Amino acid sequence: MNPSVSALVIFIVAYSLFVIFPMRRSFSALGAVALLFITQTIDPVDALVHGVNWNVMGIFVGMLVLADVFMGSRFPAYLAEIIVNRAPNTAVAILFICVMTSVISAFVENVATVLIVAPVGLALAKKLDFNPINMMTAIAISSNLQGCATLIGDPPSMLLGGFAKMNFMDFFWYQGKPGIFFAVQIGAVTSSLYLYFVFREHKVKTKLLPEEKVLSWIPTLLLLALIMALAGTSFFDKEFTYLAGLICMLFAVAAIIWDRATNQEEFWINMKKLDWDTTFFLFGVFIIVYSLTETGWIDQISAFLSARIGGNVLLGYLLLLIVSIIVSGFVDNVPFLAAMLPVALDMSHKLNINPAIFLFGLLLGASLGGNITPIGASANIVACGMLKKDGHPITFGQFMKVSVPFTIAAVVPAAIFVWFMWA
Repeated sequence: MNPSVSALVIFIVAYSLFVIFPMRRSFSALGAVALLFITQTIDPVDALVHGVNWNVMGIFVGMLVLADVFMGSRFPAYLAEIIVNRAPNTAVAILFICVMTSVISAFVENVATVLIVAPVGLALAKKLDFNPINMMTAIAISSNLQGCATLIGDPPSMLLGGFAKMNFMDFFWYQGKPGIFFAVQIGAVTSSLYLYFVFREHKVKTKLLPEEKVLSWIPTLLLLALIMALAGTSFFDKEFTYLAGLICMLFAVAAIIWDRATNQEEFWINMKKLDWDTTFFLFGVFIIVYSLTETGWIDQISAFLSARIGGNVLLGYLLLLIVSIIVSGFVDNVPFLAAMLPVALDMSHKLNINPAIFLFGLLLGASLGGNITPIGASANIVACGMLKKDGHPITFGQFMKVSVPFTIAAVVPAAIFVWFMWA
């Protein structure tokens, strides 16, 4: 079979399996990689050397380990309970919990963030005897909000950083202008106002929760040190080739050594709990998308979209933003973003514009679009599962009643900021 045909067929089959069997996505991705190698569609050595962004893989795996140790320290739960106990009423307490969720998710993977904060929210709902569905929905979508604000917040940000060679500080200040971090903060403010409107009727004073005890401050200090170290990489690895991933892995090793010295639980038990499914999935997606690039499909897709929009940059920006929001509401944003980043870059070259406008718009849509439905992001699935286990099963309609206006409130001002800053 012609390599370009086989690459397209394997891509379509793999992405279809991602949608049909989301819990088996890593097997689908690795199976697609095996087929690409067996059919000689792409060269295995080239794919492993040039297709996989090992810097991004290092960041992701390193953050998995550090986030797990950080969560085990109980500091996030401790902080959440302090906020609840200091809040003047339930509405403010819920809003504070959501804001804290979004802040943590800027530096910790979103699923881990939900696992950290959700138990505090459920405990509050039981103490005050109110239905936790809207609150848990708000916690889930808040965890997805800030994931694209920093390089280490979520896999899509890591994908963009690796693809565009953006270091940690580029998310804050890029090419002499405010970066995507500030666009997300504007969206965070407007969406927080919306959440307060949702919970405005909860005027009861919060009852005190028994405060968590922080088991150790070492993981928190490690996380802060990692953030400062990543900020420093911008001076030494301007092309974002290796240093960020290496630093994350070194901090992961330090966290493992500390955890082994203080925790009686077996090392391999802790390792098995990490999100290896997403790790292998990310590895496979890199190679699948590389096959499309190598066989010319990315160029053809880019040419088709560029022909549709002509020289209208605004139309191209809105097209990428809206399509990414809709698709990410139903399809995992990692494979979608991985496939569309080279398309967006090629489109910007054809229009002779700064690629940041398309790349940032694509990241915003893909990251925040996952908030629309309960299956659009892993954090949403986890939160819905916790609600069901707690005796409060949630429907699509109940979830989207909160999530759709939240997404609009977050995306619109952020997208306007990106447009006026980068167009």
